[in-house]
Amino acid sequence: MINVDLIEALESRGLIAQKSADQALRDHLNSGMRTVYCGFDPTADSLHQGNLVPLLALRRCQLAGHRPILLIGGATGMIGDPGGKNSERQLQSEDIVSAFVERIKPQASRFLDFDCGKNSAVVVNNADWTRSLTVISFLRDIGKHFSVNAMIQKEAVRRRLEDEASGISYTEFSYMVLQAYDYSVLHRDYGCTLQLGGSDQWGNITSGIDLVRRLYGEQVYAMTFPLVTTADGKKFGKSEGNAVWLDAEKTSPYSFYQYWVNTDDRDVIAFLSTFTFLDSDRRAELQQAHEQDPGRRAAHRELAREVTQLVHGESGVIAAERISQALFSGDLKQLTESDLQQLAQDGLEQTHVKGSQADLLQMLVASGLALTPRGEVTMGQARKLLKSNAVSVNGVKISDENAVLALSDALFGRYFLLQKGKKHHHLIVMEDD
Repeated sequence: MINVDLIEALESRGLIAQKSADQALRDHLNSGMRTVYCGFDPTADSLHQGNLVPLLALRRCQLAGHRPILLIGGATGMIGDPGGKNSERQLQSEDIVSAFVERIKPQASRFLDFDCGKNSAVVVNNADWTRSLTVISFLRDIGKHFSVNAMIQKEAVRRRLEDEASGISYTEFSYMVLQAYDYSVLHRDYGCTLQLGGSDQWGNITSGIDLVRRLYGEQVYAMTFPLVTTADGKKFGKSEGNAVWLDAEKTSPYSFYQYWVNTDDRDVIAFLSTFTFLDSDRRAELQQAHEQDPGRRAAHRELAREVTQLVHGESGVIAAERISQALFSGDLKQLTESDLQQLAQDGLEQTHVKGSQADLLQMLVASGLALTPRGEVTMGQARKLLKSNAVSVNGVKISDENAVLALSDALFGRYFLLQKGKKHHHLIVMEDD
């Protein structure tokens, strides 16, 4: 049973960039349960915040009554998609790609329901159907359906061909054929009739539509999402140097939460539509609150809470908010050892110290907290901070310039949280020799 008009729901959130056969696709989706797929290449050992758009789209499809297939590109990840790239990706070994596949499977799978009847989600790996292919059979049975003339007109390929400095290798040129073959296999084996992807995947997806038509004489469809950028024009994703990983071991729930809390004011309302399941009424309330008093950051906090819950669960949200409140208030008694481990992992700048004690003055310098207005870190500035009562250690104000951080006083036997003023924190991690 179809619960909602999927295209209308996605359009209301600004989540559709392109779609094939508009009215036919609408009728197709509204007339029964359909099988929809989206692929994720394992180019790292974790997915990142940019992958949330297609992951949540698969979830939206399932909530609308359709069956989602989550494809992990164990084969295509060995090749590398030229889309959105000015140069060829670094190729990884089969062992590394296989390890990446095993790491990201559970990350991607947590967004879908695998036990809900007919539209239960499915996870597949395209290495399973490419591993046994021979070169000759692939070229004869699949490659013959592709016109090079048409392939070089695809935007991703054309852009690389026009760049004489980089060009495009045959390896990357073949990526389009492999992705199209994926679509044909999923249509044959699962009855898949819709492929989702980012707008930079349009050429690859439509090639799959053509291959299915040539092989089976049947109509399938394509839909893409806008590539998410921030207000300053940066693209989400690890290649842009601003990746926030979905793996808690690479980006802690606290850091993940803080990323969304610190969303640019110009982006927060759009991100509520893109990255959450909040309904239009609640989004409108948050937009009104944001416009009336942006300083309260109500929209930012709800965005952070919703996305962190999706990725790290309710326990991740609770820990992230507890850490945030403790740092803001200076009351560290509520922090758990796990919270401090999160901060040590990637949440705060930190200094590691060997030994059973350290001079506080030296730690203020080593941490960079003793920064002068001229941008210099000095012992004199450290003394000045202590005299002005601007330094706290584990939530307690310290003004004694002879103060020593002793291992016996550390939180959970190893942590000292230094605070300068209200906003500057530094974690000292002490280990006995």
